[in-house]
Amino acid sequence: MSSFRIGLRSLLLLLISCTATQKIDKNNKQIIDNLRNHIQYLADDKLEGRRTGTNGEKLAMEYISNQFKIIGLIPRGTDEYYQNFDVNDGKQTDEATELIINGNKLITGKDFFPFPFSPNQTIEALPAIALLEPDMPWFFDLKETLEANKDNPHFDLADHILTKSKKAKDKNASAVIFYNTSLIDDKLVFNGKDKTEQLSIPVLYVSKEAAAKYFIDREATLTIKLRTSISEKKRIGHNVIGYLDNGAATTVVLGAHFDHLGYGEDGNSRLTTGEPHIHNGADDNASGTAAVIELARMLKTSSAKNNNYLFIAFSGEELGLFGSKYFTEHPTIELKNVDYMINMDMVGRLNDSTHVLTIGGYGTSPEWSSVFANHDRKAFFQFKFDSSGTGPSDHTSFYRKDIPVLFYFTGLHSDYHKPSDDADKINYSGEMKIVQQIYAVIESLNKKYKLVFTKTRETQTTTSARFSVSLGIMPDYTFAGTGVRADGVSEGRPAQKAGLKAGDVIIQLGDNTITSLENYMQALGKFKKGDRTNVKFKRGNETLEASIEF
Repeated sequence: MSSFRIGLRSLLLLLISCTATQKIDKNNKQIIDNLRNHIQYLADDKLEGRRTGTNGEKLAMEYISNQFKIIGLIPRGTDEYYQNFDVNDGKQTDEATELIINGNKLITGKDFFPFPFSPNQTIEALPAIALLEPDMPWFFDLKETLEANKDNPHFDLADHILTKSKKAKDKNASAVIFYNTSLIDDKLVFNGKDKTEQLSIPVLYVSKEAAAKYFIDREATLTIKLRTSISEKKRIGHNVIGYLDNGAATTVVLGAHFDHLGYGEDGNSRLTTGEPHIHNGADDNASGTAAVIELARMLKTSSAKNNNYLFIAFSGEELGLFGSKYFTEHPTIELKNVDYMINMDMVGRLNDSTHVLTIGGYGTSPEWSSVFANHDRKAFFQFKFDSSGTGPSDHTSFYRKDIPVLFYFTGLHSDYHKPSDDADKINYSGEMKIVQQIYAVIESLNKKYKLVFTKTRETQTTTSARFSVSLGIMPDYTFAGTGVRADGVSEGRPAQKAGLKAGDVIIQLGDNTITSLENYMQALGKFKKGDRTNVKFKRGNETLEASIEF
């Protein structure tokens, strides 16, 4: 590395430091004004929280693509600036689902519902409620079970229903119909997020009111016509991608997610009242999106031409890195030519007293240490470095493709994932300095050789761990199947020691059947450090089992 290059970096970073004591000049004021305009639009109530797949997301992506067009970026999506991707939203009952008892059609969702693990079938039968006859629907009143377990904190009604249904299927029942005549509220509803493996017979729940009308006489024979029709519920997310082509051999990716929580429908709000409120997400992550737009504007006229630049606004991040994972699996440029990726997530709340700026991904290339080596006590920022290339944001998807990453973050605050994360709380002058610091880093790396990638320790991609032990896997949040698929496996952790690999799907942990990420975390919560158990997992079509120690 030449002394000239080191000196250039020192000069650039020093210039950024000095802005703290200088009067805001015309260029700085323009950046601040632009950031404010971008964030105020993206965090406006009319966008209703920019939830992936909604009209609010559409308004946001149209705004971002229009900014890219004004700047002069080349569209690099699959549909002009846009790259569409599916978000599996669970399951839904279709209009064809019906239950007719003695000629009376019950209302789906009010009088009855099928459990999500039911197959799509049509059945006509004349069952007697009290008899458990082969090739007939079987009826079970949950009253006795609920009353017997009312004080049992370990009783799991959903597991009881599944077990009971499997036993009925094994004894040749053609369907299972549950109802509840007790005074205990069973709280059963159609759970579209249930990933339980499909059974071969329909399983239904009939409401208390409908049961009182049709099932009160246990000796009665009923005329039953039922049809279950359950399909995958999907919504469409959109990445917004613009390209600055300098004719270079390598490309730098600058990204931020622009989606947020909407009204909190996906259960990721930290509002404890449970009421639906618009979550505007000014810091999370209109701030990062605004920074990407401004960097695009600045780099369009920059002399740093030894890289091309790809600017990506990701959607689906709040659901589990959907957009960035989709892009890295379906790239619109050659990933092998990507020099490095910089991700900006929550960069709008710089503390004016401490000036602490967290830089993640510091260990993903030895080059990063030399870039920041000249930071001293007089510098404006107090950098807090994190070596890991993974975490709860979109740089993780690029790290998994062996691409060096940096992750800019000004820290959590009391408005995180709450309706109060509004545009009037953004530190615009602080974000302007962050944008300029990133620009300085990019200019300091204006060279003709690619950065070397190095692997780092891995951290969880969730910000709210609910368990005290970990297997050491990075869950694939986009996986729509039964179980939990490992997107990555950390070195030296229980999963790696047990022989698990990326792509394996965990289906059982100890005595706990794993159908989803939620009950995987519930299962982990039952173990403590030092415990031993077995893990069962699928690798392709093969089912394997291994011993683990936490």
